[in-house]
Amino acid sequence: HAILFVNGFACKDPKTAVVEDFYFSGLHMAGNASNKQGSAVTAVNVAHIAGLNTLGISLARVDYARYGQNPPHIHPRASEILTVVEGSLYVGFVTSNLENKLFSKVLNQGDVFVFPQGLIHFQCNCGTKKAIAIAALSSKNPGVITIANAVFASKPSIKDDIIAKAFQVDKKIVDHIQAQF
Repeated sequence: HAILFVNGFACKDPKTAVVEDFYFSGLHMAGNASNKQGSAVTAVNVAHIAGLNTLGISLARVDYARYGQNPPHIHPRASEILTVVEGSLYVGFVTSNLENKLFSKVLNQGDVFVFPQGLIHFQCNCGTKKAIAIAALSSKNPGVITIANAVFASKPSIKDDIIAKAFQVDKKIVDHIQAQF
């Protein structure tokens, strides 16, 4: 018989389901935040737990080095609710055009913040020691688009004059930023 796919993921026959289809181990281990951004995201979504297919939920652990950040990004298919487990984070999101209003707050251990679906948001470790957060998302496969990567590291590159005009800067500045990726 044919395999049924829902949103690109195979639906398993319930008669063949096993406990491993509903289980993931690994969130107890810190991600490697030794990178330019100083953060690591350990995602737990339908790619890791087959049993999440059609349930509309996923989660992630985010580890932040001292002064590390999860840079401005969006989730095109999910809202996010983030809980600080350890340390403190400066977090925020920006509403859409035309207002572009920033909603931001410093969170401490146990604090929770919501990022609405599709809005640019970020987290930054404002403390002098590591920070850890757990994020729950309203999609089995929320997707992520990191703004700087999308604009400055696209393949092929967006033309310099387009980016320069959008950011109101000289093309040399665009070239310098693109060279960082």
